[in-house]
Amino acid sequence: MADIEQYYMKPPGSCFWVAVLDGNVVGIVAARAHEEDNTVELLRMSVDSRFRGKGIAKALGRKVLEFAVLHNYSAVVLGTTAVKVAAHKLYESLGFRHMGASDHYVLPGMTLSLAERLFFQVRYHRYRLQLREE
Repeated sequence: MADIEQYYMKPPGSCFWVAVLDGNVVGIVAARAHEEDNTVELLRMSVDSRFRGKGIAKALGRKVLEFAVLHNYSAVVLGTTAVKVAAHKLYESLGFRHMGASDHYVLPGMTLSLAERLFFQVRYHRYRLQLREE
């Protein structure tokens, strides 16, 4: 997030959108292409907590799906550590299928020390929305 333009705007097949309401940024989402399997990854979806439940996240998700269709990607994928049921319901309402979860996900900066392994476990969920067969 330190360099949005370099990471999300310059690479081919990547983009970044901002949701603005009354001049204020209320949400963001990014897309990044994976040319090796012709997919695009939905990344960084976030909506200001004061504006959740108003359809902003769904609109941002749809923007990524439109981008994927327009650029002829075969699927949209995402991974999340979200613990809120609402996030998972949102992905499913957009048409994503839950592809599995892992309890062995390591967040950037984690050292896997004994304390982290005992007290800090992150479940990582994978989702996929198939747009067309390859």
